[in-house]
Amino acid sequence: MLTRCMIAENRKLHGSVIWLAFFIIPIFPAIMGTFNYLQNIAILKNGWFDLWTQHTLFYALIFFAPMVGLYAAYLWRLEHLGHNWNIIMSAPVRPFYLFFAKFIVVIKMALLTQLWVFVLFCICGHFFAHLPGFPPMQIFLWLLRGVLGGVAVIALELLLAMVIRSFAAPILIALLGGVAGMAFVSQGHGLMFPYSLMLLGMNSNKAEDIISGQVSLFVLSCILFSLLFFLLSNLYLTKQDTHT
Repeated sequence: MLTRCMIAENRKLHGSVIWLAFFIIPIFPAIMGTFNYLQNIAILKNGWFDLWTQHTLFYALIFFAPMVGLYAAYLWRLEHLGHNWNIIMSAPVRPFYLFFAKFIVVIKMALLTQLWVFVLFCICGHFFAHLPGFPPMQIFLWLLRGVLGGVAVIALELLLAMVIRSFAAPILIALLGGVAGMAFVSQGHGLMFPYSLMLLGMNSNKAEDIISGQVSLFVLSCILFSLLFFLLSNLYLTKQDTHT
């Protein structure tokens, strides 16, 4: 049943306008970050690492969480239309399977988004910043680590998009959460706030690894927050009934 749910969720993406957002939105932080780098190139001497700090300054802070919120809101949009929620609650499948299927699909979208961001990063580094060679492998690992940090954000945004029928509200909450996440990181409490985890994973706006020595705590925090949002989602779906 879970496999069928995943297939159904993937079908929603076929020919969807969501791909337009997928391709266009990451271009903005790439442009902004590259422009910032070129404006400060006289004081930025660490090549690819400095370009990374400028790209992630905008991407991880402003764009990633709202994009996840967009993906989540889009996948829940159909269920919130008409009487489709009643179909979910009366279908011969555990309602949580639908939530988890959406979670897997958004994870896939987040991975693809990260890879697209890396491609844009390489393009900007070669053709505009004129940096030699290829980005250090460490940066690619930070990019993948950002997906791990984003898992809790994905689970939370899917929960919000499920509970809140407004399409825009989860996206706005994600934007505010990303900004608040940076404040938590700057105060040294990033592991205690779900929206901060992606910024920590991406090593946002830092040339040195900011969670070096705390990787196990970072992974534990990602797992615990994700489990919490899974539990809340399952509880909501268990207690929820059909709408009249």
